[in-house]
Amino acid sequence: MALRYLTAKLAQQIDEELMNAAGAFSIDQLMELAGLACAQTLATVYNQEKYPRVLVCCGPGNQGGDGLVAARHLGMFGYKPTIWMPKPGSKDIYQRLKKQCDNMHIQTIVPSTDVQPLRDALARSDVILDAIFGFSFQPPVRAPFDAALPLLTESGLPIVSVDIPSGWDVEKGNAAGVGLNPDVLLSLTAPKEGSRAFKGRHFLGGRFVPKVMEEKFQLNLPEYPGSSQIVELPPAEGSQKL
Repeated sequence: MALRYLTAKLAQQIDEELMNAAGAFSIDQLMELAGLACAQTLATVYNQEKYPRVLVCCGPGNQGGDGLVAARHLGMFGYKPTIWMPKPGSKDIYQRLKKQCDNMHIQTIVPSTDVQPLRDALARSDVILDAIFGFSFQPPVRAPFDAALPLLTESGLPIVSVDIPSGWDVEKGNAAGVGLNPDVLLSLTAPKEGSRAFKGRHFLGGRFVPKVMEEKFQLNLPEYPGSSQIVELPPAEGSQKL
């Protein structure tokens, strides 16, 4: 059976069921496992000796929370992460995740709508972790992210995107042409319809989907190797493997 690709509606439904009485997960648990998968994906493709400086770009929602968790784990792995989060989430969970990063001596760029600090950070980075927009993203891209996405692209640095490349529609992909074109994509839970057009290295993470839910939604998930939090998916037709 083929791996199921999710529509925006189905992705939202699965997310809600994971955290309601049916799934019984807390958002902290899911974010921790998702962020660990993000860090493991980046470390798998971009080794710490050659790509030590990671710029972790975080949006204001749950996607940004995944990025903060990933930054902490990357610090634990020996990388030197820097966090760019121009619109920090106001919820308690984001403040706690930020504090955890502070405790790891991970630098966070002072939040600002000015993208010059981002430009400066890009000049001192080896690889980008894109945790800006997730599957609930609705265009248009608003400030300061509208100015930031072109800067990330123009930097020429390799990009690892979380769940769906920032700026892509969850179902139509990069049809509007405003999104990032990452080298690596980590889909969480199950890949999204919009990622069918992705041509880089594609991993699946979020090793928390219970059997009951996998069966209910007919996800047909691949087997994860050993104790790994990620599994690489077969290359898309016409893609080039890094």
